[in-house]
Amino acid sequence: MLIHRIRLTNFRQHEHTELELGPGLTGIIGPNGAGKTTLLEAIAWAMYGTPAARGGKESIKRRGAPPRSKVEVELEFTLGRHVYRVLRSLHGAELYQDGDPAPIANSLAAVTERITRLLGMTRDEFFNTYFTGQKELAVMAAMTAAERAQFLSRVLGYERLRTAQEQLKSTRTELRARLQGLQASLPDAALLDRQAQQARERLEAATTAEAAGTAAHAAAEARLAEARPRWEALQREREVAQRLEGELRVARVQLQAARDRWQQREREAEEAGRAAAELAELVAQLEGLDALRAELRELDARAAEASRRQAQAAQLDAARLQLASLDQRLAGLPAPAALEEARARVAELRAELTAATIQATERRGAWVRDATDAKAKLTALRDQYRELKEQHDAIVHAGRDGACPTCARALGDEYEHVIGVLARQSEAVQQNGKYYAQRVEQLKDEPGDLLEVERRQVALQQEETRAVGLCSRVEAQVHEAARAREERARLAARIAELEGQVGEAAAAYDRERHEEVRRRLRELEPLQLRAERLRAVAERAPALAAERDTLRATGTEAADQVQRLETELAALGFSESAFAEAREAEQRAERERREAELALVRARSEAASAQEAVAAVARRREEREVLEREARQAAADLLLHQELDRALTDLRTDLNATLRPELSEIASGFVRDLTNGRYSDLELDENYVPTLLDEGDPKQVISGGEEDVANLALRLAISQMIAERAGQPLSLLILDEIFGSLDEERRAAVVELLRSLADRFPQVILITHVDAVREGFDRVVRVGLDLSRGVSTVREEPVGAPGDADVAA
Repeated sequence: MLIHRIRLTNFRQHEHTELELGPGLTGIIGPNGAGKTTLLEAIAWAMYGTPAARGGKESIKRRGAPPRSKVEVELEFTLGRHVYRVLRSLHGAELYQDGDPAPIANSLAAVTERITRLLGMTRDEFFNTYFTGQKELAVMAAMTAAERAQFLSRVLGYERLRTAQEQLKSTRTELRARLQGLQASLPDAALLDRQAQQARERLEAATTAEAAGTAAHAAAEARLAEARPRWEALQREREVAQRLEGELRVARVQLQAARDRWQQREREAEEAGRAAAELAELVAQLEGLDALRAELRELDARAAEASRRQAQAAQLDAARLQLASLDQRLAGLPAPAALEEARARVAELRAELTAATIQATERRGAWVRDATDAKAKLTALRDQYRELKEQHDAIVHAGRDGACPTCARALGDEYEHVIGVLARQSEAVQQNGKYYAQRVEQLKDEPGDLLEVERRQVALQQEETRAVGLCSRVEAQVHEAARAREERARLAARIAELEGQVGEAAAAYDRERHEEVRRRLRELEPLQLRAERLRAVAERAPALAAERDTLRATGTEAADQVQRLETELAALGFSESAFAEAREAEQRAERERREAELALVRARSEAASAQEAVAAVARRREEREVLEREARQAAADLLLHQELDRALTDLRTDLNATLRPELSEIASGFVRDLTNGRYSDLELDENYVPTLLDEGDPKQVISGGEEDVANLALRLAISQMIAERAGQPLSLLILDEIFGSLDEERRAAVVELLRSLADRFPQVILITHVDAVREGFDRVVRVGLDLSRGVSTVREEPVGAPGDADVAA
């Protein structure tokens, strides 16, 4: 892996930082708290997300950054044959490959998962291999023996053997359970033999029962064949007898009906004779009825004409009164010119009101903007003062040697300078706050000119409302006058029409004669109705006589039919008791046949079941043979997996036996380079605890600097071994403040060693606050802190040029 470029936006104390990196030994130099380690934290955050950074999303964003400003880190690096660019923010991430505009991953989780697969390392493995800090040099020393072995197995790839063994263990458990299940499910051979013998005996008994059932069924069928013809013959006779009885009942009913109808027609013929005599008397009384009806129609027409003329006269009087009322209304309504004057007044007032409204809106908007701006600035200054005071109190509480709340580093000599900067900033914020507090107080009440403009606006609104109401009333009255004139013209035409109709001559009308005619008709009409009913009855007399003669002949025929049916029924000689006896015999034979058939079905079913039982025992024998073969195969598979597990255990033992000597040999080479040959070897015991050898003898007591050298050599040896095991060059090594307690000679040796590692680690990044080692770097990046803004500054310096002495910690 080779890092080309990194860009930070509002990440921690970096506002806008872009850094180009390349091969060789790069030194990132600056005082404590300036933001050096933040650059490495940004690299890890871009690749692995929030879990790789200190704190949460809220602490990642730069303090003092404007609201909604973006937090973003862009990292460009080479891995293998491809160039990747990762762009990560607080809420999203994208990963690009070889300059392709379309990302190959475009979410927080997807980018982290893709980079983890590309590197083949989790976040912890990546940090424990490529990143080395002063506090992390002794990472293995702080582990237990088991933790050291597990750590080395994981980072060197041996963990895959343990994973394979766990899978083998799971498979063995499944095979063992399957073998036990197969063995438990094997049927008992003796039990199968007994079941086979029982099935054969059951089949023999069922075969015998089936033969007996077949004979019994044949005998029942013969008895049924003998009884059924007698029963069927009697059944046909019974049907004929039932038909004759039914016809006889119908014939008797018809005979009685014919007699009843003949008697009724006889009575109706007598009534028709009486009706003819009464009708002759009523005809004489009804003479002159048609003349009275004609006279009544004439009198009704004259009465309707008189009523119509009376109504027209009333309508004429009402129309004249309505016309006079309309003339009175028209005299009080305005002319159309009054409407135009009212509309002109409304337009004039609306123009004045619009101008006053615009003036009041602009004046109020200016006052509100001034007041809001003053309040917002006052609130911001108060927040800024509170934040400055919290920073001041936190730094004073922490003291000179405490951790800075911004960069988490000790301020040291910069303590007084930072306190002074914060005090000056607080004083400036207080002065500005007093000014804006006075400004807020001045703008608290509405200004007088604004109130005057709004009062004039309200007065114009009221006057405009009154003018609009007046205009609406005038407009309504003008429309009303037009409608009244149209109504007057219509009434005048109607009056003329009514005057012409009322003036026409009318025929004479006698009300008393009209009443007399009506009375005579009311007396004669019931007699006419009675005569009509009598005429209808008298006219039926001939038809009733003919129908009476027909009914007499029908009655004679019905009597002959009854006698004939009674003779046929007696000749049939059907007996209901004989029919019942034959039916009982047939039903008994049918019942015996069904019972025999049911017994035969049961016998055949039992034979089939017995045959199936014999076949089932045979199938269970075959299934037992299959299960025995499967159990033998499962036992063989279980034995194979046990052998594989023992082989992997032996392989892990051999790898662990060769790991310590190989790791010790690589670390010894680094120790000789770091100590200029003073120490020749670094041995690792069975718990992977390092020991320095001085001329072949273990050195029991070592200084802090020598311990750092031993731990650094071991960490470098682990990184080199990972590169060799990965099968591709591991080109990146990042060291953060590793000098610790090393003296100047050891520091120089470390730098020379790092330069000598160019063939194994083409890109080495070393972070330090020690300016004395800068001459050994291929390039130098200076990181400082702008106290006035609280942001980090990053620039590249020529090798050997001293950095700024006043860069804040």
